[in-house]
Amino acid sequence: MTDTTQASPTKSGFDPQRALDFARSEVFERTFKEGMALVEETAAYLDGPGRAASKRLSRAAALAYAGESMRLTTRLMQVASWLLVQRAVRDGEIQLAEAASEKYRLIARDSQPGPGFAGADELPAALKSLIVRGAAIYERVRRLDESMYESGPVEVANPVSDQLAKLQQAFGR
Repeated sequence: MTDTTQASPTKSGFDPQRALDFARSEVFERTFKEGMALVEETAAYLDGPGRAASKRLSRAAALAYAGESMRLTTRLMQVASWLLVQRAVRDGEIQLAEAASEKYRLIARDSQPGPGFAGADELPAALKSLIVRGAAIYERVRRLDESMYESGPVEVANPVSDQLAKLQQAFGR
């Protein structure tokens, strides 16, 4: 296995250890499972009940369905790709510095959703739910990507930890 902890910081100043710790964390594991489950759920819906529901829509709503489903699947594929890269880092299959390169980063940096499509108010409730959930996980992963690969280590004062350290010093532990 490749030692990814020795990755050197890039121009953006990311903290390699923080990124690697995240890839090994329970939070990552939950995010990975949630993201992949949403990809599977969306694919099953769009290939099954969604396809049938789209045939009953008005022309404007059918165009909105096509546009929104493409936007949703694009975002979910970006999320899945990012999550798989982080897992590959964790498993030592790729270097952390490579994962930090632009080709593995989320493309869209705009946290605001694009303009709605005419007829979107007629979309099936199931698709609307998937769109909301897809946007939420995309935004969460986008923020993780940004915090892991664009910012340096953030030192936040923790008064409780400070007090515990003083107590340990005082009592010789």
